[in-house]
Amino acid sequence: MSVNASTVSASEALRVLTAGWEAQAAGRMTVSWMLHGRPGVGKTEVVQTLANRIGAVLHDLRLTTIEPQDLRGLPYYDHVTARTVWYRPEDLPDGAAPAILFLDELTAAAPALQPTVYGLLQERRVGRHRLPASVMVIAAGNRVEDGAIAYDMGSALSDRLIHLTLQADAEDWLKHYALPAGIHPAVAAFIRTRPDLLDTTEEALRRGQMIACTPRSWARVSQIMHAIPDRALRQVMIAGTVGLAPAAEFALVADEIAASVQVAALLAAPRAERAALYPRSLHGLTALVYGLTGAVTRDSLPAAIDLLADLRSLPGTGLPVAELASFGFELLIGRALAQGWEEVFAASASYADYARDRQALGLP
Repeated sequence: MSVNASTVSASEALRVLTAGWEAQAAGRMTVSWMLHGRPGVGKTEVVQTLANRIGAVLHDLRLTTIEPQDLRGLPYYDHVTARTVWYRPEDLPDGAAPAILFLDELTAAAPALQPTVYGLLQERRVGRHRLPASVMVIAAGNRVEDGAIAYDMGSALSDRLIHLTLQADAEDWLKHYALPAGIHPAVAAFIRTRPDLLDTTEEALRRGQMIACTPRSWARVSQIMHAIPDRALRQVMIAGTVGLAPAAEFALVADEIAASVQVAALLAAPRAERAALYPRSLHGLTALVYGLTGAVTRDSLPAAIDLLADLRSLPGTGLPVAELASFGFELLIGRALAQGWEEVFAASASYADYARDRQALGLP
């Protein structure tokens, strides 16, 4: 059974859920949500980011690892009242503080668990325990066609939810996830030039391959790049994460970047001496942009602005350096706004020249 709902990127899903939380907090709407998507597409990261953004405690329940009594609680005989009472499980949120109840792997949950989940999604209660108004309920799961363990969702369950289907989008992942998550510049540069390799789940399933590229697996490649200095060992690990062919292609890019990108040296060098230190390949310059944005501090931001401004006139490359500089400024401005460094841009003569040039060309 297909999910005939809107397909959105991770950042779009985050905006929708944020609007849903704001409506719930204002008392205008209280609903439950369902995120569909392939394994590794970023469903859990969206919910975690939402929790951080709204200051909520995240209660993460993996429905494939629990029994009905884990949600319902355990019975206890009260001799005074001659009644059976139920002890509420500690995993369910309580109190007035903002919280998210995340019911992960809903579509893989055992059928015996579903009636209990129905109550949480529709009535916001289990037994006599009601979820406070400060709790947002979000479920997530894979689809049958994703090659994961999943069951078709019945109408009794689907009718209780607002559905969103997440799909990996390279531009969205690079802009809204890679930088905040500290993704290695080589990974970011590779995905920018090979966006088709961000998610190869469908192709891997068609070929009968176990390993596929996903946003989650590339985040793991980034961890390997940061943690393992030995190239040979690192390559074995990366092949076991994204598959042999993507790993081999990535290795060539990573080697090229490692040999040519010198972020610290560029920031430290006098401006007149920097031209010789710029990488001369598209991969290298792209990695420089990501590495520069990730490494910059308030003190080094003026030099970083100069570096991007000078990139536009880098001689002898035959590469789209103006486009890369504009992209780099977009990333750098975003980081400056997040850190409260706006006045550094306002005081930069290099950025003023860049802005005037764009204005003269009729660009925003």
